[in-house]
Amino acid sequence: MKQKKKIAKILVVVMVLFWSPVVDLKSPSNAHTQDSVSVSLPGDIILGGLFPVHEKGEGAPCGPKVYNRGVQRLEAMLYAIDRVNNDPNILPGITIGVHILDTCSRDTYALNQSLQFVRASLNNLDTSVFECADASSPQLKKNTSSGPVFGVIGGSYSSVSLQVANLLRLFHIPQVSPASTAKTLSDKSRFDLFARTVPPDTFQSVALVDILKNFNWSYVSTIHSEGSYGEYGIEALHKEATERNVCIAVAEKVPSAADDKVFDSIISKLQKKPNARGVVLFTRAEDARRILQAAKRANLSQPFHWIASDGWGKQQKLLDGLEDIAEGAITVELQSEIIADFDRYMMQLTPDTNQRNPWFAEYWEDTFNCALTSVSKEPDTGKSVDSTDNMIGRKTKTTCDNSYRLSEKVGYEQESKTQFVVDAVYAFAYALHNLHNDRCNTQSDQTSETRKHLQSESVWYRKLSTDTKSQACPDMANYDGKDFYNNYLLNVSFIDLAGSEVKFDRQGDGLARYDILNYQRLENSSGYQYKVIGKWFNGLQLNSETVVWNKETEQPTSACSLPCEVGMIKKQQGDTCCWICDSCESFEYVYDEFTCKDCGPGLWPYADKLSCFALDIQYMKWKSLFALIPMAIAIFGIAVTIIVIVLFAKNHDTPLVRASGRELSYTLLFGILVCYCNTFALIAKPTIGSCVLQRFGIGVGFSIIYSALLTKTNRISRIFHSASKSAQRLKYISPQSQVVITTSLIAIQVLITMIWMVVEPPGTRFYYPDRREVILKCNIQDMSFLFSQLYNMILITICTIYAIKTRKIPENFNESKFIGFTMYTTCIIWLAFVPIYFGTGNSYEVQTTTLCISISLSASVALVCLYSPKVYILVFHPDKNVRKLTMNSTVYRRSAAAGAQGAPTSSGYSRTQAPGTTALTGGAVGTTASSSALPTQNSPNLDDASGQSNVVHKSNGEFLPEDGEFVGPICNRINK
Repeated sequence: MKQKKKIAKILVVVMVLFWSPVVDLKSPSNAHTQDSVSVSLPGDIILGGLFPVHEKGEGAPCGPKVYNRGVQRLEAMLYAIDRVNNDPNILPGITIGVHILDTCSRDTYALNQSLQFVRASLNNLDTSVFECADASSPQLKKNTSSGPVFGVIGGSYSSVSLQVANLLRLFHIPQVSPASTAKTLSDKSRFDLFARTVPPDTFQSVALVDILKNFNWSYVSTIHSEGSYGEYGIEALHKEATERNVCIAVAEKVPSAADDKVFDSIISKLQKKPNARGVVLFTRAEDARRILQAAKRANLSQPFHWIASDGWGKQQKLLDGLEDIAEGAITVELQSEIIADFDRYMMQLTPDTNQRNPWFAEYWEDTFNCALTSVSKEPDTGKSVDSTDNMIGRKTKTTCDNSYRLSEKVGYEQESKTQFVVDAVYAFAYALHNLHNDRCNTQSDQTSETRKHLQSESVWYRKLSTDTKSQACPDMANYDGKDFYNNYLLNVSFIDLAGSEVKFDRQGDGLARYDILNYQRLENSSGYQYKVIGKWFNGLQLNSETVVWNKETEQPTSACSLPCEVGMIKKQQGDTCCWICDSCESFEYVYDEFTCKDCGPGLWPYADKLSCFALDIQYMKWKSLFALIPMAIAIFGIAVTIIVIVLFAKNHDTPLVRASGRELSYTLLFGILVCYCNTFALIAKPTIGSCVLQRFGIGVGFSIIYSALLTKTNRISRIFHSASKSAQRLKYISPQSQVVITTSLIAIQVLITMIWMVVEPPGTRFYYPDRREVILKCNIQDMSFLFSQLYNMILITICTIYAIKTRKIPENFNESKFIGFTMYTTCIIWLAFVPIYFGTGNSYEVQTTTLCISISLSASVALVCLYSPKVYILVFHPDKNVRKLTMNSTVYRRSAAAGAQGAPTSSGYSRTQAPGTTALTGGAVGTTASSSALPTQNSPNLDDASGQSNVVHKSNGEFLPEDGEFVGPICNRINK
């Protein structure tokens, strides 16, 4: 079975070997030269390395210019290997070797280079079938570089790691990248042996959007590089931006072989969206530089504000000659600490002392802009001095001086990924250490606890005792790489040289920690620097006050449309972040940024229009002028009514009071009192009790008044109309009968009111005349109230008709005139009241006041018209309130003469006396309007002469039968 797997692997390698040389046919000689250059150091266990030592070539896989970041990362791996090999606590007795290759920043070339790792694995002898004379297992010599590669550190670009990871997984070679951040590399179904000491770009995309949201930028443009890094990164950024309402104005991609025209076209497209001032770059470093160059060529009047990923990071040389364009740029860089010991390591290196790195001489020449006399690399790399000088703008090179050393003065700065390269080496070292402890039966005091390293000066050279017997046992050397990845590599956890925690999650990703940088001009200087303005670790922490902007004194705006003001919503226009603002109605609040919502009855929006509050409930207040006026009228009316009642009570048995019909008079006064009291029920705060009182009080109060008046007018009408037709005594004119009739009429209104309460139960309701008012009212509809008074209107109408019918009775019966005047005035009040009441429905105060005054006026008319004459006699002329003084001789004589001769009476009517009858000459006054036959002068005994009750004549000719009773016929007939 193992043999079949090995044959399958060989076939794969043969296919790759056949295909890979075709990739770079344009410059086969250069490719061959680069293939032969590598860093190879022997060891018991070999770790491969893939770093972009040279930049990408335009006509060949590798360009002539050395990539400073790549050289530093290569040296960081060598530095870490030296520390591990010199650390007695890690892999004691075992030396780690390296085989480092140049990827030239190109994925296809990196795949071709990686085949050397595969060849080493296939060329490895299967020592399981061999045995030494001393029965020990044979081992390869440590000084050979042809040993199998146990794991690979690299690549840097995600596109390189994607290609290499697909190849290495076939041969179970684990890979740890210190820089590849593409999201797709976390997919364990495709890259099951890939890990990285950096986080995926998913977190970086979140950090970039957090920065945009921190500045309230909702409309930005994006530029990304072609390839896995840019494409996967910008995909994650667009997704995050969409979810958080950040719109993309322009989204441009930089092709792999883009020229200046492509970059100029990108800047031109950005200018067509002037409101998108912010531009997010998810590009490689070289693409970022060329974008800035294109922006400089465009001579922008309004600069863009760059937000860049770690492809730009904090590279200083990237911005040589472009500082004014890049000023104010905000970049994201993986949070890393400076390893001071590594700086000491780099600063002691020279081309003479660093012979193991074949590209260090080129790095030295590029850094110091000089030429080494003893070492010439131009034939090996095809380096073009002219092209390099044109890109960097340096002067003609001079001979390198032996005193040159790397320092900050010559532009040396520790590369940001150095820490992650060192972490990747230590991750392999600790995983191998744990494997060694498990498989080779050795003891270690650091197998389970978290390791911690501090920055300290170390020895930067390899162990010289290479002929010592290795402590790596066959089980360790032949351990399956996939099992090693899952069981050991992913489980390591330690504190690195910078003091940061290092560990992997189950997808092989490192912890997500970023620095947020701002490119600023140094104070009182023409130089520039990257200043840390914030950090991101599961959330953004940014000090916006320290941010410097390009040609801006205040934070710029990057939005298609400005935010809507308070109480306004967005109406979408084109792009999702472009809108016009529309105001909500005064009674609406902003439900969300696109919707206004009605607060509902009784509610009103707050000033910020974000929610609603309950309006104050309005009802008639006792202190209101609208309440004080009707209450003053009602109180005055109540006082007058009580005075009248008291007067009538004090004069209860006097002829005037008896002649007025005491029962109906008191009933009428009670009805008037109820009407006045209704004012207080109407003004009181609506409750169930007050609402019940309103319904009963208004209807029953009026029915008491007009039922009593109807009974009176009906009695008068019947008496005078029947007297002319018949001398027969009328029925139901006694005081008891009148009270029964009045009570029956009142009972009808009470029944109507009770039916009304069943149909429309009493209670309270809220009335909304407009959206700003909430009025508490009784649960009485205006039309229901009108219908409830229909019965009283019928009573008033009938009373008025009877008043009209009795208007021509003898003048001494002047109470008919007072009742008529009362009814005429009441009709006018009610006819005016109805339109006023319904016309003032929008003003509850005016409506209530109108109703109260109308009721009081109706009661006042009845009180004044019907009782003022009686009160006048009772108060100012009590002498006339006796039976002896009520007989008027003149009237008496005229009545007798008229009875004898048929002459006209004092009333102006001619009456003819029938035989055996007495002529009628008088009239009743007061509330009863009763009439009786007049006795003649020759009939001194009135009761005996005619069988009728005694009568009393007032001096003014008013006829007053006692209690209004008729005990005999008035007359047989009255002739007009």
